This record gives sequence, structure tokens and C-alpha cells, in this order.
Amino acid sequence: MDQTGDTIKDENKCNCCRTKNTPRDEGQLKQLQNRLNRMIGQLGGISRMLEENRYCGDILTQVAAVESALQSFGYLILQEHMETCVAQEVRKGNDQILEEAVELMKKLK
Repeated sequence: MDQTGDTIKDENKCNCCRTKNTPRDEGQLKQLQNRLNRMIGQLGGISRMLEENRYCGDILTQVAAVESALQSFGYLILQEHMETCVAQEVRKGNDQILEEAVELMKKLK
């Protein structure tokens, strides 16, 4: 605890700052960035549709397209995670990584 009584987090346990042990190859990174940029563009389009007072059904169609694209993006990241990070940790004998993988799958539902 610090002087104010707040708990100080152990930096080694911070899940927000971890990096992959196996870097993504350039082609894979470019593919993921392209997908992400396309979704960002779609979100901008939805924003413009709102400003233009477009028909609700048209906006919802675009929302569904972004949700589908984001779901596919998540599955690609999950697949990569399973093939690299999880596989490496299992080979090291870390079976707890399987619990984390299951929880990540639940989040994607």
C-alpha cells in the first residue's frame, strides 16, 4: 500500500501491459491493420449517417456490418493466440493458460 492507503499493483502482474513472445509477421500485421482501419471507416460512416438523419434501418444495417467485422477480427486474434501464446505456455507446462483461453473465448461469444 502507498501512503494514501491505496494498493500498489505489482507491475509484473499487469495484464494491460503484456506483449507477445512471438511477434506477428509483417503480412499478418498488415492484414489485421487493414481490417481494423476498415471498421474505423465504417464507424465514421455511421457517425455521418446520424448527422445526416438517415433512416434507422440503414444505420442498423451498418452497425450489424461493424459487429460482424469486429467478431471476425476477434476470432483471428483468438486463433493466433491459441496457435502461439497458448501453445508456447502449454509446452512450458503452464496449464493455467488454458483457463485464460477459455475465459477469452467466453468474452467473444
